[in-house]
This record gives sequence, C-alpha cells and structure tokens, in this order.
Amino acid sequence: MKNAPAGTKTLKAIGKDFEGLEFRMQVSALDCMGCGNCADICPAKTKALEMKPLETQMAEAERWDYMEKKVIYKDHLIDKTANIKNSQFAQPLFEFSGACAGCGETPYIKTITQLFGEQMMVANATGCSSIYGGSAPATPYCRNHKSGFGPAWANSLFEDNAEYGLGMATATRQMRDRIERIMTEAIEKCNCCSDELKSLFKQWIENREKTIESKKLGDQIIELAKKCDCTYCKELVDLKQYMAKKSQWIFGGDGWAYDIGFGGLDHVLASGENVNVLVVDTEVYSNTGGQSSKSTPAGAVAKFATSGKKIRKKDLGMIAKSYGYVYVAQVAMGSSQAQYFKAIKEAEAYNGPSLVICYAPCINHGIKTGMTRTQTEEKMAVECGYWHLWRYNPELEGTDQNPFVLDSKEPDWTKFQDFLLNEVRYSSLQKTFPDEAKELFKATQENAEWRYNQYKRQAEK
Repeated sequence: MKNAPAGTKTLKAIGKDFEGLEFRMQVSALDCMGCGNCADICPAKTKALEMKPLETQMAEAERWDYMEKKVIYKDHLIDKTANIKNSQFAQPLFEFSGACAGCGETPYIKTITQLFGEQMMVANATGCSSIYGGSAPATPYCRNHKSGFGPAWANSLFEDNAEYGLGMATATRQMRDRIERIMTEAIEKCNCCSDELKSLFKQWIENREKTIESKKLGDQIIELAKKCDCTYCKELVDLKQYMAKKSQWIFGGDGWAYDIGFGGLDHVLASGENVNVLVVDTEVYSNTGGQSSKSTPAGAVAKFATSGKKIRKKDLGMIAKSYGYVYVAQVAMGSSQAQYFKAIKEAEAYNGPSLVICYAPCINHGIKTGMTRTQTEEKMAVECGYWHLWRYNPELEGTDQNPFVLDSKEPDWTKFQDFLLNEVRYSSLQKTFPDEAKELFKATQENAEWRYNQYKRQAEK
C-alpha cells in the first residue's frame, strides 16, 4: 500500500480469509469498452462504479499497471468454486476481447476461464466468438499470473467445430489412457518405483476424471518420478502435461449450433464423450450481418426474414435432453448469476457430454435502452417469459430427485409485449407490417407460453 500511486483508495477486506488485507476494484481505463454494463448491474446500494469521461480517469492507467504487476489476484486465498463472490477474486484468463461494447456473449466465457482456465482446451466455431477470441496479433486468452498456464484455444470452421473439439477430447483421452496403462504396469512389474509412488499411481487412476485431484496427484507423481531412473517414470515425465484432467470446451453461436454445425454437434453429443459445449445464443447470425437462424423466434426481423420470422424457435436444449445422457442447461447470467455458476460447474463435473445454452443480447437486437443494459435485458427476458432457465442432470435419473429443474419463476406475461417492443428487431415490424406484427407478436408469446408449460410439466414429475 505504501508504494501504491498517490490517491489510491481502498476498503477494508471483509472475511477471515482476508485478515489484514485491503480491497480495491481496479479498472483498466485504457481498455474499458465504455459500455457501462458494470455500473448498470453493480449490486452495491450506493453504486461503487460510475461512468466518467476517459480524460478524467487517466490517473487510473498508472494505478492499473501497479495493481497488475504488484498486487494481482487473490484466488489462492479462497475456494474460487465455492460461490459467485469467490470466483471473482480469480483472474479472468479471457481479457479485453474487442467485442462490441456491451456484448452479451463475453461475460459467459470470462467466467468459465476464471473457474477452469488453467486446464481449458477450446475448439471455437467461426463467428463472433472466434473474431473477438482470436483478434490477431493479440488474443484475449491469457496465462494465469501464478501458474503460467491458460486456455489452449483454436478456431475451426462453421461446419465442423464440434467434431474438431471431439478430436481434441479423444486425443487427450488416448494420452491419459496411456498414462494409466504405464502406471498399472509399473504397479505390477516395476521394482524401482517406491511404495509411495505406486500408492500415488493408484490414487491418480481412481481420480483421473477429477480436475483438482488429478492435478494435485499429478504434480506429486512428477516430482517423485523425476528422481526415479526407470523407463515408466521417464515416460510419465514426458507426458506430464496430460496428468491434470483437461476441461474440454466447444464454443460457438446459434448459427453454428442450431444450423450449419448442428449435424456435427448432434453427433458429438450422441458420442457420449466428455466435452462441454457452450452456445452463445443471439437468436441471429450476428457476425455475418444478422441473418435469420433456426434460433430466431417468430416475429423477429432479420435478414431473410424482413417481414418477421413466421415459425417458432428451435428448442436445441430439449433435443439434446432427449438422449437422456447429455447434461443440458439453459441460462441467462443477467437474470441469475448463481444459476449460471451452478450450471457451468455441473457441466464440467459431469463425466459425459454437456450443453450450456446462454441468452446473449446483441447489437443486432437494437435494444432501445442501449448496449449498456444487456445484463438487465437478460433479466427482463426471463421475468416476462421470453427466455427460461432450466437444468437437466442425467446423474439424478433413478434417484428421488427430479433430474429436470426449472429455475425460472412463473413469468409475468403482462410484460411480454413491452419486452418485444423494447427491441428494434421487433418494433420495426410494427412500422412496416403492422397487421403482420400483431399476429406474429401474439404467436411469439403463445410459443413462449407453450414452451414454459412444457418445462413446467417436466419439473413437476
């Protein structure tokens, strides 16, 4: 604190884990997108964050540099997976993306990297997420200050990204199967490996699909293996990067997941492989100019649907759920951060395919209150019944718990039409085709009510 730039204000950190520490939320003024989302959703009773002109905040640039180099993050003091608050003490391994200001997609990815970034491998479909994810010569994906590890990221095509991610997962599994074979053989045949090392081999085999345990045991094994001169230990040292369970993710938008890449996505989910799929659903082909997709709801105006989409939105989540062994969640961070947090933890923990579908307000929606309010827009979408929150966990099948949980409350359907008219993609139809708009908006709400009732029936079983 005594070496911090002049004028640095802090608060006393609360909680036994932070005894004797001060707290500050430091923003990089030069990297701020100016969208104001953080100030809009700040939970403090007296807003801790407010937007001010850049030229008045240049002192924060020096302060940011100091915090970045000398203070860094404090996730090592607490369990970052315990709750939302704890997770935000972890360094995002996805920073300064260059997406549209206020983008509804990027907060979902940022949170995943805070929890699993050091072990992540990402196959990213072409689309918005590949543009802001790989904006060469820079990249928003970065390494952890403490460990030096971060997400391994690569971009594939619209039509084969799910298969690309499956290939990553299969290759990693084969390498880890090889590690298990080496350990099993060493336990049975090697006279050089100590009893301690063989005991660790057994523990690793039992815990190989657990991220934290496999990494901890792997680190111990490698340290001891370096001191052993047998062939088994040398091979294990060569394979050390595969000791920790990898967190395999497949990212893409609705144009990829609902349309062009759907056949591949369906194949990968059906394979039973342990992969996690994140779909950032903007209900339109965002990156290529706003064309209608199978995710576009009835009544929405988009390219190739200039007089409003005529048919209802495809329910990707329920299609995946029909397999019975795919974990599925439908989320909206602005409505419930806790539900999203729970969903990505459950998806990662599930030893099988997982699909998390995220509602992501987009600049193509023409939100009348502006992109400053995208998180609030997600909240309103759930409150009025436009979007629903639910989770399906196959692990609960055959137990006394319902595997399908409807996390949304009963919507206030009286707010539905006002929600539609707050977005230009709907309100513009009222001006160009007023009679058509009346019928289609009615159908949009009826479709949403029908879908909610389907979910409600399943939750009550």
